Amino acid sequence: MEGKVIGPGPYRATKLWNETIKLFRGGMPLRRHWANFRYYDCSFTGSEAVDYLHELLRHNYNFGPEVTRYQTLQLLRKFLKAHVIEDIKGRHGTEDFEDNSHLYRFPTLSPLKSFPARPLLRGSCDLPRLIRWDDYEELPQQENIAPLKSAVMTSDLWNKRHSVAIGDVHECKLIRRKEITPKQVDHIWKSMTIAHLQRVLGLKSLDGVLNPTHVNGKHIVHNVFIVNKTGIVVLENKAEDMPYWVVSAMKCLANWPNGNETKQPLYPGFERDVLRTVADYFQRLKEPLLTFHLYEVFVNILSLLQEEELATEALKASCLLLPPANRRRLQLLLRLMARVCQNPHLPPLNDTIATRTLMVQMFSHCVLGSGDEMDLDDLLATKLVTFMMEHHNTIFQVPSKLRCQVEEHLSHLKRVQIKYAGSDTDFSSSPAFCKQISRVESEEQKVIGTQTPLQELLEGLIADKELPAKDKRKRLKQFQRSYPEVYNNRFPTEESKAAVIPEKTPRLKPNLMFFNLKKPFQPFQRSWSFRA
Repeated sequence: MEGKVIGPGPYRATKLWNETIKLFRGGMPLRRHWANFRYYDCSFTGSEAVDYLHELLRHNYNFGPEVTRYQTLQLLRKFLKAHVIEDIKGRHGTEDFEDNSHLYRFPTLSPLKSFPARPLLRGSCDLPRLIRWDDYEELPQQENIAPLKSAVMTSDLWNKRHSVAIGDVHECKLIRRKEITPKQVDHIWKSMTIAHLQRVLGLKSLDGVLNPTHVNGKHIVHNVFIVNKTGIVVLENKAEDMPYWVVSAMKCLANWPNGNETKQPLYPGFERDVLRTVADYFQRLKEPLLTFHLYEVFVNILSLLQEEELATEALKASCLLLPPANRRRLQLLLRLMARVCQNPHLPPLNDTIATRTLMVQMFSHCVLGSGDEMDLDDLLATKLVTFMMEHHNTIFQVPSKLRCQVEEHLSHLKRVQIKYAGSDTDFSSSPAFCKQISRVESEEQKVIGTQTPLQELLEGLIADKELPAKDKRKRLKQFQRSYPEVYNNRFPTEESKAAVIPEKTPRLKPNLMFFNLKKPFQPFQRSWSFRA
């Protein structure tokens, strides 16, 4: 009886139609009936068909317990019109199915529908390409603002302070992407929202489910940012909004019995007239609130209703694709339906139908419907609208993961980067972002990123045999003054220093004891005396 849950995919409504027919034909009890003075084998009455199919639909997860007997009768009338069933005389199409003792049977030909041809889409080519660092511009050398004093040494200042030869440094330029326009922001939101929706639905492709050309990125941005403090979309063009009298009627029911702004005298049945006023407005809309273009998207979400969080996430992304006027109407309508169903002070709105069932039946086809009038529209809309009404407080929130991804991507595009002349390296293929690290990791990176190149520089200076010893000693002293820690680690003792650094050649100084350079040289004279 329960049947299998039809998974997401293109033309899910057709799959559901065929699955329902298979279950109905395979389980409907057939027996011999007497009519018109004869017996008819393998037949069933209209009432028997309604009884069986009603229970089948109510216990099938694809439809659920909200299905009414009237909706079942409507579906059987569609079955008769589509030649899924026929009366015992073989008539179908023009006849009307009746919930009585009239006899019907199954035809011998297959009543299943064939899948319509998929529209020719160009696949990912229709998706707006995410803006990357492929397009950039050089930063102007002079801005119209006062230059700030830089805390980073320029190349000239470095060369003046450090005469250590470190090799040639390529010319480099600061680059950034061209200024991001609002239209490009719209495209980024569009592309990333569609990709997010595809992941949530678990589809390899959206072919047959959503045509990206029908998605307006500007609508998504509007639905995300132009809202009031309660999350309801605010329309910039008030002409697109609902008439004042409709809004007043909705407030009256939603806040009953304190919502009568017009202070009109109440009379028996007043609340039913107000509901009829609201229903007339929504039932006369030219298109369902979820639009014809998004029909397959929302029908595919029906297969996810078993997993509440996943279905809610899919609805969050899908509802962002709606035109702002439709999203606003849908938000207010679902909020009204939920409040009416939960209001114990509101009198019964129908003598025979419960308020919850009435609200779903009255507005479901105003929310979801296909342009081709699919046969299961009423049943599918009932199940989806019931879920949306129960979760109306969450399905209109912007998916937090999607918002973070878009903000990080936009932030990445606005960063300034350095590009070296002649370098073909492109670091923009995957965005890189700052991440907080521990103090230990910071010290390790400091050693690896700063001291290691300096150690290599010192070793190269020591090993340079072409550099005169005098110049080598001079540069080593400069290195010692600039980087004493690296220098002392290399030469912890005088012996280690003496083993590498050449000693000075001693220079002989003249002995001035015997010479007076200011006086002419006088030979040494000594007198000799002889003792007798």
